[in-house]
Amino acid sequence: MATMFRYPVFPHLQDRRDPGLSLSEARTSAMAEPDYLEADCDELIRPKKLINPVKTSRNHQDLHRELFMNQKRGVAPQNKPELQKVLEKRKREQVLKAQKEEQDAHKKKSDLEIELMKRQLKLEQLDLDQQKNEEEQENTPEFVKMKSNLRRTKQETAGEERTT
Repeated sequence: MATMFRYPVFPHLQDRRDPGLSLSEARTSAMAEPDYLEADCDELIRPKKLINPVKTSRNHQDLHRELFMNQKRGVAPQNKPELQKVLEKRKREQVLKAQKEEQDAHKKKSDLEIELMKRQLKLEQLDLDQQKNEEEQENTPEFVKMKSNLRRTKQETAGEERTT
């Protein structure tokens, strides 16, 4: 573990780099320096930084100053940009339109759908009735069940005697 993987060292760059320099300082020292010195020649045209017309405009400076002050105070900008307002309005309208269409779809049902709904309600009602009957039979005492069974058998035997 004492030997670690090392990147290859380039000998032509090693003499320029000082081991105490940071990465950004090492990059600047590795860059080529100009052939001329600043005081050397006044005749040379020196490069100037280009002017950004957006940053020099008064509106941009005012806006930037206002945003900076609001950020310092912790206040969010009160006026939303016009584009954001329009997009939010469109989104709200789309949601309302979708809800309205959904409600209209529920209101307008065909005859077939109405009949199917009626049949479904009838079947559900029959299932509920059947479950209630089963629960009642489970809750009734044993002797009542036996008595009803005896009555049924008596009625069946009486019905058979009549038919014969």
